Amino acid sequence: MKNVDTLEKRNKLIEEELLKYEAEERKKLNINRNKVNQWVKPTDEAFFAYQTKSTTVLHGGLTRISDYFVQGALEGLGYKALSLEIPDNEAFRFGKEYCNKGLCNPAYFTIGNLIKFLTKLRDKDKMSVEEIKQKYVFLTAGSKGPCRFGMYEAEYQKALTDSGFDGFRIVTFQQRVELTDERSRPGLELNIKFYFVLIKAVMFADILNTLGYRIRPYEINKGETNAVLEECKEIIYQTLKQRKWYFPALLKVKKKFAKIKVNFLDPKPVVEIIGEFWAMTTEGDGNYGMQKWLENEGAEVKAQKVITWIQYIIYEAESWFSKRFILKEKDEKGLKSFDNPKRIFRLVKLAKKIIHFYYYVYSWLAGLRHEKLPDMQDIADYAAPYYNTNLSGGEGHMEVGKFIKAAKTNEAHMLLSIKPFGCMPSAGVSDGVQSRVQELYPNLIFYPIETTGDNAINIYSRVQMMLFKAKKLAKEEFEGTLKELNTSYEELSKKYKENKNTNNPLYMPKHRKISRAANIIYDLKR
Repeated sequence: MKNVDTLEKRNKLIEEELLKYEAEERKKLNINRNKVNQWVKPTDEAFFAYQTKSTTVLHGGLTRISDYFVQGALEGLGYKALSLEIPDNEAFRFGKEYCNKGLCNPAYFTIGNLIKFLTKLRDKDKMSVEEIKQKYVFLTAGSKGPCRFGMYEAEYQKALTDSGFDGFRIVTFQQRVELTDERSRPGLELNIKFYFVLIKAVMFADILNTLGYRIRPYEINKGETNAVLEECKEIIYQTLKQRKWYFPALLKVKKKFAKIKVNFLDPKPVVEIIGEFWAMTTEGDGNYGMQKWLENEGAEVKAQKVITWIQYIIYEAESWFSKRFILKEKDEKGLKSFDNPKRIFRLVKLAKKIIHFYYYVYSWLAGLRHEKLPDMQDIADYAAPYYNTNLSGGEGHMEVGKFIKAAKTNEAHMLLSIKPFGCMPSAGVSDGVQSRVQELYPNLIFYPIETTGDNAINIYSRVQMMLFKAKKLAKEEFEGTLKELNTSYEELSKKYKENKNTNNPLYMPKHRKISRAANIIYDLKR
């Protein structure tokens, strides 16, 4: 015991000497000890109904067209809205400066993009911080699970505080405000009408984006497809904003796309992009502009639809209820928290059918043929032997399911999986499973990349090596089909020019092979 007391006294003396030495050195260098206070998430500043006429709702984070259509949908509902630009590397630098360390790229890019916009208002447009806080709010979605997306709201608020915009309002889809009088009504009424209009806006964007990806690689006059897209984008935006009937607008879209000159006999490698939702969806520096780069390198890109994420949320809800109905009385916390769980379950199933129906009708009117939304249960069934479909977070089992589906149904020559560096659900879990799946399906080129906000040249170089293999596969497939059907390119080219159906930009042949060019051979030989 005596030795212990002696040791404690010795340690105390050493500690006192160290503190004394530190104080002397600080005095010499004129450095004061800074008192560090733990950051505490501030109380949410609410957005009320009486403020809607003077407040602009900022939003962003999807594709360019999706964000623009969401703006139109919000304006059609009576809100002032503005979609932020697609995040670039400057936004990324803002995010890295003001956010916590160790976040994923979507956090840095999206949070930094908001701070970049607010900083421009303050420093360039000379608006005061108080004026900015009164005139703008930011709309984002909440989340849960292992994905750090679930902490975005808190990260937004901390970064805004550190960048000089303390108290700037963040509105999430989960926000609820007590309805007591007119001045306390929420600024955003998150009712069925609100969600229904936003889902339609996302659908229209997916349809236009898909038409662009289908036609652009085969256009004869470079830039024609993008010019048509801009015209169609404005047509749909005005329709959403003015709350007009959608059918005439979609028919106008069809007519405009039908005028584009194309050559579908040019065999292109089909590259399907999967991965973490934000990284595979964004069209800017967050994924090195991979969609545009692949097209410039001679590929046909199959991009994932934003509506698929909504389908996945509905699938999770349907699965959750289905399993708990089986548990019945053993499920102590689940179903008992709902007044009428069977009614909610029926509504969830109805929502799934409504989305499929509307997407089919709208895509048909716009001229998008042979395009169906994926069946979430099918994807889950593909993934189930290799990935626990009960796990949530990020894309969950969908990455694995999409891989196997693409391999079994000949959807693509190459599968490019894009995810942020260090993404826990995607890079940490899915990629570990994908290595095993790749062994079982070697016919499909699978290549994962992790984005870090820099290193674009290295990423392009690596993807280019895989794309070279995909191009070779597409060429071999095309030549093999010519040989199989006992025809020549010259004979085929002559028939193609004479056939008004096959050289229509909206034409989609029956799926037999992977590339469009190989599939058209069958139709021309009939």
